[in-house]
This record gives sequence, structure tokens and C-alpha cells, in this order.
Amino acid sequence: MEKRMQKIYTSTRNKDIKRTSKEAILAGMADDGGLYVYDGLDEVKLPIRDMMEMSYAQMAETILSALLPDFTEEEVKKCVQDAYANRFDNDDITPLHIAKDVPVLELFHGPTCAFKDVGLRMLPQLMSTAIQSCKGKDVMILTATSGDTGKAALEGFKDVEHIGITVFYPDHGVSNMQKLQMVTTSGQNTKVCAIQGNFDDAQSNVKKIFQDQELKERLNEMNTTLSSANSINIGRLIPQIVYYVFAYKEMVRKGKIRFGEEINFCVPTGNYGNVLAGYYAKCMGLPVKRFLVASNANHVLYDFLTTGIYDRNRSFFKTISPSMDILISSNLERLLYYKSGKDADYIHELMKSLEEKGSYQVRSDIFKDIQKDFYGGYCDDETCAAIMKEFYEEKGYVLDPHTAVGYKVMKDYQKNDATPCVLLATASPYKFAPAVENAIFQQSNEDEFACMEELQRKSGARIPDSLLLLQGAKIRHEDVIDKEDMRDYVEKTVKEMFHD
Repeated sequence: MEKRMQKIYTSTRNKDIKRTSKEAILAGMADDGGLYVYDGLDEVKLPIRDMMEMSYAQMAETILSALLPDFTEEEVKKCVQDAYANRFDNDDITPLHIAKDVPVLELFHGPTCAFKDVGLRMLPQLMSTAIQSCKGKDVMILTATSGDTGKAALEGFKDVEHIGITVFYPDHGVSNMQKLQMVTTSGQNTKVCAIQGNFDDAQSNVKKIFQDQELKERLNEMNTTLSSANSINIGRLIPQIVYYVFAYKEMVRKGKIRFGEEINFCVPTGNYGNVLAGYYAKCMGLPVKRFLVASNANHVLYDFLTTGIYDRNRSFFKTISPSMDILISSNLERLLYYKSGKDADYIHELMKSLEEKGSYQVRSDIFKDIQKDFYGGYCDDETCAAIMKEFYEEKGYVLDPHTAVGYKVMKDYQKNDATPCVLLATASPYKFAPAVENAIFQQSNEDEFACMEELQRKSGARIPDSLLLLQGAKIRHEDVIDKEDMRDYVEKTVKEMFHD
């Protein structure tokens, strides 16, 4: 197998930390707490016109080959095949649906009915390939989830040789269906644990565990290394670039735009990974004018995109769009790195300020550059519910609460910009059936599955088989711990999983 030139990934906070793409994927996060980035991103140009004739799988091979060059062509092809073939309920993987006049990119046709499946079907394949270069090592995946990442990661890594996965989620901070998906997961290498805290608590403590040198040394003695399945892992982020290019192709094919014409994307997001993947696509040549960043009542991103000040010192709200209940958007760090001219020292200072003070303010030149590419908007639960009802009555299409937030922001923005826009639908409405049924029909059943059946009967939208199968499924994970106990829980789990 012929090796191609290896490109080097560096930390957003220290350019002296250098890794190949395989090493960066296995590490998940840099030792200094930074995220891995490729300095030459703006030098990579995709063959966009040629990609208009490609299948989704061929697009994935093209993009992965461009950004992960120490993977051979054979390795990339096998990863794509194993990740996507017969794993999604639509051959297009992420089909573009036109709801009357609104282009909706459906990202929920994977095994867990959320957009996270696109990256988390691929990441285990990339990691399994990379781990072959360090035989004898076991990898423990640590993941914090606000609802969807957890199950998608568990399914992706379930029973993968030499890899274990531990998922932390906020107790009472995810939907009932999201929790049921996680706690019923089988597999000899899976562990799911609720924490007494919110998602930001889970995410912050996972990051601290990654930087705990004493723990790393003890795990190293057990031939175990830690990695991540969150979008802080570059191997999770890169596969998400594909559906932006695919959406553009479908907009051209369906006659909504001409090739070469700019479009906008509206993206519901909390951790900034989903929308950042789109920005990567733009950097590599996709004709995108602007990204509309949609937030719920926890609108820390909206405030940043309108003021240039990032401030997590605020009240935290539990909403009907729980996957966006986030106050610390990790992937924003990667965007700031590129927009600062790849100034790692500057990013280090910003992140130090965020950790110590809970806030930072970017330079005015950086802020103006960010605003050229990104627009922020938000809506609260009441408005979100009204949008779900309005969209169903006007378009005959059922949105989940996160996508409804996106549509509200998209509607507001389009009052002043007629550029064609694609709305990213991030999850199946059946993952949030009570909230959706209550919004559209002003009633809901306390029984989650009865509620799904009623919503299907009234709306005609089909319930995904993977959700129906959860009814009566055995509960396998019941642990609940305090957030301060996560480190000890990880060490105990490593011992049980790999050494008992």
C-alpha cells in the first residue's frame, strides 16, 4: 500500500506540538488542552465541479484523502465502505428534501437518528485503522454528551477490538428517548454514566481528565491511552464536511441553484462542530456565502457573533432542544485559530481567559472577519414550539425542536438576504416526540412510545425502526455519580474493561 506525503496537525495553542493525522485521531485532544488543526487547510482545494458527479461515498473518499494523507487510498476506501454501506436507511446518507420551498438537508437517517451518526460511523473506522500502528495499546474513548453524541458513539465503537468507550451525560439533561437509547446499549466495551451536573460540567471534566498527567502515566502502565469521540477529535469533524458538498450538489441537481452560485447554510449548533465542518468546506472551495448559526435560550454563540465577547458566566437553561443546551462551544477554538492568522499564542491566551474568568473578547479585526462568514440568531422554547406548528401546517413536514430553532433564525435572516439557503435538520422529531406532538397538536402522552405512535398517526411521518426497537429494551447502564468523581470512574472502568 503506497503511502502519500504526511501532513502535520498542530495544536491550536502550541505549534510545537505536531502529529500526523493518525496520531491526532488517536489522541483526540492535544496534551496542552488545545485542538488539532491542519495549518494548510486554506491550501487544500477540492475538485468541486468533479464532485458534482460523485456519489456520497466517493465524495467522502475525496475529502478524507485530502485531509488525512497518511491513510492510504485502500485504507480510506475501506473506512468509507465500513462506515456507510448498509448503515443508513437512505442510499444518499444525507438526502436533501424540499419541503414546499424550503431545502432541508436530512442528517438523521443513520442508526441513532441524529446528525452525529455521520461522523461517528466514520471515526471508529479511522481509529481502528490508526491503532494498528501501535499494537498492544488499548484505547479508552471518553465522551461527554448533551444527548445525541453519546448513542452515536456507543453504536459506532460497540465491540470494536482494543477500544472501550465511556459516555457521560447530564442526569435530567437529555430527552427521555436520548437517555433510553444510551442506557440500553449492549456491547462488552461500553459504559454509560449520568453525572449530577449539566453538559458543560461533563465536557469540562472530560477535558481535565485528558490533561491529567498522573492518570495518563498510570493508564500507560496498563497499556491504555485515552481518546475522544466528541467533535474535538478531528477524525469526527472531517467526515461532516462531506454533507455540505453533497447538499450543494443536490441543490444544483434539483435546479435550485446554478453551479458556481453561492448559497447559505443554516445550522442549529451548540458545540460549533457541525457549522465548523461547513466552514472547512468553504475554505476548500465550496461556494458558500454565509453560515447562519442557530441557538436556543442558551445563546452564548449568538451573543459572541453579535458582540465579539464570549461569556459563559450566565444562567443555564434546560430547553426542549437539549442537544444545544451548551455554554462552552469547544470547536469555536478552531475557528478562532484560523481567523487569527493561525496565532497559537493568541489562542492560548483566549482559552486561558475563558478558563480563569469565564470569558474573553476577540480583537476587532478578527471579529469583523468572523461576521463576514457567520450570522447568529436564537429563539426560546415558546417560539420554537410555534415554529414547529407553523412549519407542519404550511409545509406538511415535521421538524424536531433543534431544526425548528434553525428555521426561525433562517426566516429572520432571509428578510434581508435572498441567497438560497439550506436548512440542516439535525435529528428525527421522534427523538423528542412529546415536545413535538405538544407543539403541533397541543397534546402529548406521558408514555413516550404511545406519543410516537400518535404523532405518526396524525402527521404521517414514519417512526424510525431503531427507535421502535427500544420499547421494552433491557436497561444495562444505571450509574449516576457526582461530577467530581468522573476521574476515578474512568480509571476504575479501564481496569474492569481491559484487565479483569
